[in-house]
Amino acid sequence: MDVVKTSIKISEWLQDKVRESGTEGYVVGVSGGIDSALTSTLCALTGHKVIVVGLPIHQPTSHIHRSEAHMDWLENNFSNVSQQTLDLTYLYEAFRDIESEHSDLALVNARSRLRMVALYGLANTHNLLVGGTGNKVEDYGIGFFTKYGDGGVDVSPIADLLKSEVRELAQHLGVIDEIITATPTDGLWEDDRSDEDQIGASYEELEWALEYYDTNGPYFEPLDRRQSEVLEIYIGRHLSSRHKLEAPPVCLLDGE
Repeated sequence: MDVVKTSIKISEWLQDKVRESGTEGYVVGVSGGIDSALTSTLCALTGHKVIVVGLPIHQPTSHIHRSEAHMDWLENNFSNVSQQTLDLTYLYEAFRDIESEHSDLALVNARSRLRMVALYGLANTHNLLVGGTGNKVEDYGIGFFTKYGDGGVDVSPIADLLKSEVRELAQHLGVIDEIITATPTDGLWEDDRSDEDQIGASYEELEWALEYYDTNGPYFEPLDRRQSEVLEIYIGRHLSSRHKLEAPPVCLLDGE
């Protein structure tokens, strides 16, 4: 990947989306992870107005520190960027206390959806687009996002980049090392489990599986035990998450 050409192409694409939509720029939720750091930096490069937002909900101190450090870095380096922090913990706790039988997954998804509501509140108020932060493996490989949560965005600027490419581009653009080297996590669980803990495979393994699956389709060559396990994880998540990428089914009353 040519990092210079890629950064210019994505930045110009983001500029086009602002012009086409008649908006003024972007709002991006900044978690302290590399995907949101890269997305917000690419939005900043457009020269359009950008609001970066920290949205903590019982976040570990390390996540908050990285988020604040990145927002400070952006604001110090780009005159078009401003930052806010909206602590949504009280809203989450109110939702959690309404019903005593929420599953752990329901509560995790609620965190993501509360953040989406907050971002769209800012977007509507300031005439901005919500910038998506999902990469290719997460969004279009295994569907590792919350439907109508972090999947609720207006544009997806890094959704054609593998995780390794995200790191490469972030490093080129000067994103702080603490974020680049941090263990990937969605930050939605109380125990701060990593993405690999949840998925059962690393991003390096999933990138291999994505390329292998796209290249070979259903016709697979002999694989070793771990490759078979990773491929099974990838295919299972890929197929089960297709509903997240498609419009809701419509019951058509006149014709097929």
